[in-house]
Amino acid sequence: MSETRRDQSSHERIDNSEIQHQRLVIENSHGEKLVGVLHDTGSIETVVICHGFRSSKNRIPMLTIASFFERAMISSFRFDFAGNGESEGSFQYGNYRREVEDLRSVLQHLRGENREISAVIGHSKGGNVVLLYAAKYKDVQTVVNISGRFFLERGIEGRLGKDYFKRIKENGFIDVSNRKGKFEYRVTEESLMDRLTTNAHEACLSIHENCRVLTVHGSNDRIVHVTEASEFAKYIKNHKLCLIEGADHEFTSHQHQLASIVLSFFKLDPKKDDESGDISTSNQDSMRSIVTITSRI
Repeated sequence: MSETRRDQSSHERIDNSEIQHQRLVIENSHGEKLVGVLHDTGSIETVVICHGFRSSKNRIPMLTIASFFERAMISSFRFDFAGNGESEGSFQYGNYRREVEDLRSVLQHLRGENREISAVIGHSKGGNVVLLYAAKYKDVQTVVNISGRFFLERGIEGRLGKDYFKRIKENGFIDVSNRKGKFEYRVTEESLMDRLTTNAHEACLSIHENCRVLTVHGSNDRIVHVTEASEFAKYIKNHKLCLIEGADHEFTSHQHQLASIVLSFFKLDPKKDDESGDISTSNQDSMRSIVTITSRI
């Protein structure tokens, strides 16, 4: 089940065409309502944009990417996973497999509305989710992984502290607080194991060669080290890797460069694509601080 509500106050005109922002509520397989915003350009061609860990549809770079696709008159849908943003459900630390199924519910709903899903785009944890989705369902032909983590066992100690595995085994959970000591969320042993048993390497090998994958990463990413980006290039058959020099995890000062690269890859005709691993674009300014690394196709 799902329901659609249109936000009458949110619209704009681009090239004399009205762009409508529609608030959609889509029910996932667990009966939870997922809230999203459809940027309807009038085109049935639609890309779906997924946020990262404890983020939302209204954060960067999700908003910037949706805006760039709007200008290209391509519809997009950005939504909150269960337990995040406006969506129902409780936040869970791992939840990779559950979020894959959330994405599945979203795509099924949009296809039921006669929309053509042209790409799935994910930032950070969302990058992992779109790759896991492509590995499992094999019904998307273009995937963009932005700042995704290849080694999911990394980065845990920074959030949970030293000896986290021993402590969670003893107590069954670890409560995470912010710098001011305010409680933020609880990590259960089950949710931790969900993350530790999610295998990015296996997923990469399972993505069909007809599925085009772009990985974009910032050289100054302090959350997920830039070296992890090259791991995706090793195992995904049809893959391109693009590093943006000086960019952080959220591409805070490189929003337009990121969105330009994603849109350029999306619009690239695979039949005209060469085997160099480079991304061609007419926007030379956006490419100056980008290092493109050849990967096998």
